[in-house]
Amino acid sequence: MWITRVSINNPVFATMVMVGIVVLGVFSYARLRVEQMPDVTLPFVDVETAYPGASPEVVETDVSKPIEYAVNTVSGVKRIYSNSREGRSQVFVEFRLGTDVTRAIQDARDKIVLVRPSFPRDVKDPQVIRVEIEDNRPTISLAVLSPTVELRELTSLTDQTVVKAIENIPGVAQVIVNGRVTRQILIQIKPSALASLGIGIDQVMTAVQNANQDVPAGRITRGQSDSVVRVEGKIKDPAQFGRIIVAQQGGGPVYLSQVADVIDGEKELDSISRINGRPSITIDIRKAQDANIVETGRGVRAAVESLKARLPQDVEVRLVYSQADQVEASVAQVKATIVEGALLTVLIVFLFLHSWRSTIITGLTLPIAVIATFIALYAFGFTLNMMTLMALSLCIGLLIDDAIVVRENIVRHLGMGKTHLAAAREGTDEIGLAVMATTFAIVAVFVPIAFMKGIVGQFFFQFGLTVAVAVLVSLFVSFTLDPMLSSRWRDPAGGRFSRVPWLGRFMDRVEAVVEWVHVVYGRLLEWAISDAKHRLYVPAFGVWTAARTRRWDALKPRRATISNRGIVLWTALLIFCGSFALLPFIGKEFSPQVDESFISLRLNTPVGTSLESTDGKVREVEEVLKQFPEIVLAMTTVGSWDGRNYARVNLKLTDRGDRSHSQKDLERAIRYALQRIPGIELALGYDRPIWVNLLGPDPDTLKQLISEFAERVAKVPGIADMEISEKAANPALSIRLNNDAAADLGISVQQVGATVRPLLAGETVTYWLGPDAQNYEVNVQLPREGRRLASDLGNLYLSTNKRGPDGELRMVPLRQVAEIVETTSPQIIKRQDLQRRVALYANAEGRPSGNVGDDVKKIVDTMQLPPGYRFVIAGQQEDFAESAAALVASLGLAIIFIYLVLASQFASFTQPIAIMASLPFTLIGVLLALLLTGTSMNIFSMIGFVMLMGLVTKNAILLVDFANRSRRAGVALHDALLLAGQVRLRPILMTTSAMIFGMLPLALGLGQSGETQAPMGRAIIGGVITSTLLTLVVVPVIYTYLDRLFEWRKARHAARQARGAEAADAPASGD
Repeated sequence: MWITRVSINNPVFATMVMVGIVVLGVFSYARLRVEQMPDVTLPFVDVETAYPGASPEVVETDVSKPIEYAVNTVSGVKRIYSNSREGRSQVFVEFRLGTDVTRAIQDARDKIVLVRPSFPRDVKDPQVIRVEIEDNRPTISLAVLSPTVELRELTSLTDQTVVKAIENIPGVAQVIVNGRVTRQILIQIKPSALASLGIGIDQVMTAVQNANQDVPAGRITRGQSDSVVRVEGKIKDPAQFGRIIVAQQGGGPVYLSQVADVIDGEKELDSISRINGRPSITIDIRKAQDANIVETGRGVRAAVESLKARLPQDVEVRLVYSQADQVEASVAQVKATIVEGALLTVLIVFLFLHSWRSTIITGLTLPIAVIATFIALYAFGFTLNMMTLMALSLCIGLLIDDAIVVRENIVRHLGMGKTHLAAAREGTDEIGLAVMATTFAIVAVFVPIAFMKGIVGQFFFQFGLTVAVAVLVSLFVSFTLDPMLSSRWRDPAGGRFSRVPWLGRFMDRVEAVVEWVHVVYGRLLEWAISDAKHRLYVPAFGVWTAARTRRWDALKPRRATISNRGIVLWTALLIFCGSFALLPFIGKEFSPQVDESFISLRLNTPVGTSLESTDGKVREVEEVLKQFPEIVLAMTTVGSWDGRNYARVNLKLTDRGDRSHSQKDLERAIRYALQRIPGIELALGYDRPIWVNLLGPDPDTLKQLISEFAERVAKVPGIADMEISEKAANPALSIRLNNDAAADLGISVQQVGATVRPLLAGETVTYWLGPDAQNYEVNVQLPREGRRLASDLGNLYLSTNKRGPDGELRMVPLRQVAEIVETTSPQIIKRQDLQRRVALYANAEGRPSGNVGDDVKKIVDTMQLPPGYRFVIAGQQEDFAESAAALVASLGLAIIFIYLVLASQFASFTQPIAIMASLPFTLIGVLLALLLTGTSMNIFSMIGFVMLMGLVTKNAILLVDFANRSRRAGVALHDALLLAGQVRLRPILMTTSAMIFGMLPLALGLGQSGETQAPMGRAIIGGVITSTLLTLVVVPVIYTYLDRLFEWRKARHAARQARGAEAADAPASGD
């Protein structure tokens, strides 16, 4: 290897290259950002449109549908979802990966502009924005509370100080405040007074708007200065609102106080918040999609600290929950795992090589390769996230493999009596091509992983490239630094452990064990590749012929012979096939549940339940939760975007090391305890893994079908927290205008709506500037007691075009021109891909979510649906299916690339088959490891299985490469295989042990987010163990078959050539 010779001949140059790499690596590491996951741009666009006072049905028809059809023509659209709520439309557009989101937003705006003129007059302009929120879970949750300050004042402090400080933090995309008690000037209309005076609600609203304003009146010049002139009309005291003149009647003014009560009060509550039962203001903060979670978290922490000096001493801003802290803890844990794995790996090297110098020479590869990888991460724009760090932690046992093989071969050449210089050069040359082949085989596996399709593929892009770069760097170090140090840094003569005799005795015992393994393996290998025959009694010989001819009398007992090689192959094949029997006993899920010391409860009461009634139920829940000592904090929010009958209780648990029950056990116990509270539905978590959509044209049919489907799903073992999106409809009142009577009085539908909407829903007509320089809403509305009964609605008066005896326009009650009918209205209307949608959501309890999802899918497949209706699997089931398909494709590419590398290395089309025969045996260990550790088959364990395709070929390559060298030197096949096994057993044991112990900290899954990394480590350890044990025996056996096949073909070809030569010579001899 020329690069090895350059390093050996120029040790200072080689050393300086390594120092330069380390310096650049440290420089790059200091500039790498810390993040939870790779920065993946999600191609989602949100279209938000307000339509005040409109019912969900009207919002769907007048707003959501036109927008859906408009954006559906934009290039790159994958899916369209919409939610139509009271007064608001939300259309969510998912584009295909790779779509330019900025261009897509502009195209969507252009399409919506074309349909905007068709919207009703009261519809606000649609807001088209890029989706900045990654998931429903808040990034950080804060609470503002005080033992002395009232909630109204606390709300003012929160809005003026806390929220403004947080919104200015880089990376913050959304700040949601719950539990506000906001000051509001209430103008509570007296309908009877308006009717008696013949005044319309529109007159009142216009009068209030006109009275509460300052009007600019120009400027005057006095001498050399100008003065601005304005007419002051802004009301200074809320009581002055009552003196506003709303009309003139009978020659005198009608004041607002005559037709309404003016109250300096509080806005009606839309949410209630508590911390451990104490009233508070809670703040949920969500970061932008492209923001760094750790930097955002640190910014919020710094802001909270700075607020202490700006808030009263008895006001506390408490950090309740922070994903950023969890990410930092997870990253720190993975870093510790890398260090622990490295120490264990180096210890294994020391146990086998019995030399501190050899251990240091070999072990230097680890830090240099890891540090050098940081250069690539920085150059590629990657971050220190769970994917890149997990890749490095998995590489620990892998990075030292090349150095182990090179150093061990150098030591073997030293044992032949060669000088250190010659041993370093010749030992590296001898093993160089084999080491290159093993490294390129690993790269061939990870490059397809880096380029998987889909969202999952984007997350694993950095993972695959990180591993590929790291192993290539380790190969470079193994060919440069290790030989150079081996040629210069010599082991001292004499006893190596004379100063620590106990260590020497321990090493002697280790060596004795290794020698015993050598002896046992040598005997096993000699038996396996021998041609000894064994008689075999076959009780039903001819099964295939009998089945084909249907003549079962052809079945006859026979005696056959089988060689040792046949016994080995059939045994391996039976073990491989038998491993598939383990699959039903291994759970399946998209990703393992992580113990975050955090549980989120989502509660809802029946549709139409008031905020106060929902809060009463939530208080019962809080009382039940007090029996769990593991809960250190409960953050309650009653009322949400979903409605007043929804609530969420977020629970912070003691650290996982300080409690005897896992988070999963506590979730099960909490679920069981809360089932005893009647009138609530419970769901744990933000996103449930079981999610099935049902699409179709007719809402009633959808409701019936989803109810039938839910009945069947409820019987599936493991289903928990099941919920269907089609809830009971909200109670509603419909105003049905008598067109003839209304037309006779000059009353239109628009007039009725303009009168009823502000009185019932309330309308902010102006703002009052308070003494604290804050603007407060001035709201016109009926008092609550005037909005309770249907008869109250009928008593509202409308202006007509008829005049009374006094010449004034007549007022008539609403019931005179309209019928008020009690009906229902959906709380929300969901659509997907231009069709109505209902959905079923559920959690899994006691069984892995993937297995539960499979049972649910069986029901989906057997459901008979009318034409035009279809099920769509979504959520984690969809993600798992897409990821599994991508991994299968990556696995296929990996196997092809490995074959290309091996065929190029060995210049043979058949020898790679012997090496790749070790690949299937990884499945045995993977399944056994998952079964014995109770680990599910998930995206991470499947990635581990794909990784094994490159790892397990290393041992076979070492065996076959040495056997080939021996054969070329004239050694017989049998002896060459025995020699290859004996010589390569030690490096194989070393690399395998290094791999196992390097991944042991990862496989144990200790610390924060350890559950995510553990499946990959366990799968790899199991696969490496079984494949190594079987490779040492099976690969030599297959090698003998392939060699004999080659010899047979060679002899056949020679015979054909001889016959051809004889045929060619025959005429000549006849002449």
